[in-house]
Amino acid sequence: MPEQKQIVKINSRKFDGTIHRTWNAELLEQTDSLLTFVGEFEKEVEHSHLGVIRHGTISYEFYWLERGYNVFRFHEPEGGLRNFYCNLNLPPKFENGVLDYVDLDVDVLVWKDFSHQILDLDEFEQNAEIFGYSPTLRSEVDKNLKELLSLMTEKSFPFDYKV
Repeated sequence: MPEQKQIVKINSRKFDGTIHRTWNAELLEQTDSLLTFVGEFEKEVEHSHLGVIRHGTISYEFYWLERGYNVFRFHEPEGGLRNFYCNLNLPPKFENGVLDYVDLDVDVLVWKDFSHQILDLDEFEQNAEIFGYSPTLRSEVDKNLKELLSLMTEKSFPFDYKV
């Protein structure tokens, strides 16, 4: 009997707990601390930094239960690598078929040639004021950003995808 797909609801939340975005993805693999999902864009999306993300674009999503970031690997509908998109966040929680994470605004856009941009630092600073991010949280975001950039520079998992 074929194994049934496990479809999971993923919620990206603001620091106050309100849902910012929600979508469904299929759980491909779960190890002790890493969850790997795959999803597909059901409609075309216009993104200020990514341009047009076409309907049918595939998103492989990597979430670590003890890390303060996640990584999305986007593939064009035809299969070729499009880019990576990374979010800094509080470590996610996975319970009852729902993955919840608090997005801390700072994002890293990584193109196929590994050129990259750090996005939304101004939004992080605004929300740090609004929500009163602690010095510890601000320090964690800085540490996690450095770790993420190191993985990218070294082309370590999940940036080790061969084009």
